[in-house]
Amino acid sequence: MLTMLAPFSSHAQELTGDPANGETVFRKCMSCHRVGPDARNMVGPALNGVVGRQAGSVADFNYSDAMKNSGITWDAASLDEFLAAPREVVQGTKMVFPGLPDAQDRTDVIAYLAQFDEEGNMTAPAQ
Repeated sequence: MLTMLAPFSSHAQELTGDPANGETVFRKCMSCHRVGPDARNMVGPALNGVVGRQAGSVADFNYSDAMKNSGITWDAASLDEFLAAPREVVQGTKMVFPGLPDAQDRTDVIAYLAQFDEEGNMTAPAQ
């Protein structure tokens, strides 16, 4: 399903998103996920460097088979679709979060997450 998405530049979504608002919206995700230099796996995997990463690939995290075998590479389009309805996009995921229904919130969260490299360092200042 994700491979059928129209070409979409992750940079375009990052540039239109508001990372500062994304940080606020991300608080909904913090019961399971972390980002930043001290981020670690919790109920969900650490999300440092998530943009551009293969789904189900964080070391030492016990993913569902569905996530490990999803074939997804996280970019703005695939993250947007997943964050809207996680259990529909990856049927069998362990993620119980129902999703973010507001498209702007998703865009902003993706812009926020895109700032963090694999080590959790911010690669771009918040807008």
